Amino acid sequence: MANPVLMPKAGITVESCILTKWHVKVGDTVKVGDILFSYETDKSAFDQQAEVAGEVLAILCEEGDEVPVLSNVLVIGNKGEDVSAFTSGMAASAPAVEEVKPAEVSAPASAPVVKGEKPATSNGVLMPKAGITVESCILTKWNVKVGDTVAKGDPLFSYETDKSSFDQESEFSGEVLAIFYEEGDEVPVLNNVCVIGKKGDDVSFFAPDGASPSAPAVEEVKPVATASAPATASAPAQVSAQASADGKIFASPRAKNLANKLGVDLATTQGTGPKGRIIESDVRLASVNKASAPATATAQASASAPAVDKLANVDVKAFKDEKMSNIRKVIAKNMVMSLSTMAQLTHTISFDCTNIMAFRKYLKDNAETLKLPSITINNIIVFAASRVLKKHRDLNANLINGDTMRYFEHVNMGIATDTPRGLLVPTLFGADLMSLSEIASKSKKLSSDAIDGKLSPELLTGGSFTISNVGTMGIESFTPVVNPPQTGILGVNTLETRVKLGKNGEIIPYTSMSLSLSYDHRALDGAPASRFLKDLKDYLENFSFNLLADSKCI
Repeated sequence: MANPVLMPKAGITVESCILTKWHVKVGDTVKVGDILFSYETDKSAFDQQAEVAGEVLAILCEEGDEVPVLSNVLVIGNKGEDVSAFTSGMAASAPAVEEVKPAEVSAPASAPVVKGEKPATSNGVLMPKAGITVESCILTKWNVKVGDTVAKGDPLFSYETDKSSFDQESEFSGEVLAIFYEEGDEVPVLNNVCVIGKKGDDVSFFAPDGASPSAPAVEEVKPVATASAPATASAPAQVSAQASADGKIFASPRAKNLANKLGVDLATTQGTGPKGRIIESDVRLASVNKASAPATATAQASASAPAVDKLANVDVKAFKDEKMSNIRKVIAKNMVMSLSTMAQLTHTISFDCTNIMAFRKYLKDNAETLKLPSITINNIIVFAASRVLKKHRDLNANLINGDTMRYFEHVNMGIATDTPRGLLVPTLFGADLMSLSEIASKSKKLSSDAIDGKLSPELLTGGSFTISNVGTMGIESFTPVVNPPQTGILGVNTLETRVKLGKNGEIIPYTSMSLSLSYDHRALDGAPASRFLKDLKDYLENFSFNLLADSKCI
């Protein structure tokens, strides 16, 4: 019996995943536990294992596709079984899609303007569409040049998207006849990047919009090629002058855009890129030279001359647009949803840290004897909050569909973690059952895996409450946003030195910390929220005593 394999729903807010790599192909025989494919969400990367044994009958998605969760990705069954029931709405030849790579899409579909007849012996190489949301890629490095002979599988160029970097291999054998983009150019996906074929073929058919049909010939022109041009350091400038003799200037798109912003004349700019092409750094140098000229003239002028306006040659309105990353889009969506669907309110309280600071000093002074993992202030707060939450069930809960309260028997603490990809909140399940040492060790492992992108999906869901600590960055107070469907989140702020009056009226300095609680006013009112903060404050100010009284202790 044929069985579909679905794209997993790796988290309650995840709506789609990027299929990053296939480990099988149509016709392969797999057994339970074999890795079928790799995929990633906005938060982490995962491998999907086979849950049934059989033959891979159909593959319905490409590497780089953004696949809706719970959609069919492939079909496993017995050879010859009908898979049409799993390919509804797809082409009948869906299984063959697995063999198609971006560079094999027919050239006419990508060539914006047909400038001539397509040579039968030449093929355009496209900039791959590495993901359904990717619209352009940065060409970072060429591994070939015009005139090189390549074989199928040879690396042609490297490129990167907003998510990762890739190498593009040749799908054809032949000579590199034309290269249409420079290193550093931002290339629209499915645009021809270069042409591979038989020497002498007309490549104008493949030229993308804005590319000169003679562009390949420029690759062959060297600064010292002209009979009248001596081999001097000024050769690149001579090439630029020759190239612009017919009114055309050979410069990368980035260089042209920057020149427009800075007011640099490309006709007088010396190019240092491949074959004399003007690149971005050339424009910046020209801009600096242009800006320094007035300053030099001023220095030579009389002392009574007016001062040069330092902003005269600076584009103060310059800016740069960048697409948001996938994880940033998801975080933005979740934050807006949280604030627009909840009645959120924040209370803040401060407590005397004297006791926990003395406790931490004791741990450090006796580290060799105690042989405990490193205990942080955040570990202490997680321990304390997990105990206090047991008495405040409205905050150790989820509000489901706006009308159902789900109360948890144990505290599943979300630990907000800053990662290179964005904010992640892995869950420390059963924190109320753990000792302080266990909380310290397991929290460190969770954070490390989150940063490295190794968290399993189940560790990113199921939280009953969240703690977000920004105190290490000196934040004195902030308003944390509740992580739905949870009803509360605790913000941990920085340590501060304050003073209080002693018994005899003397001024006593002490270390203080404030805690900010945001909560869903639909689930609980201000009084119970305030009682939670007060109880947590009391617990922390008497931490040593409460720790020893706890059955789990250290």
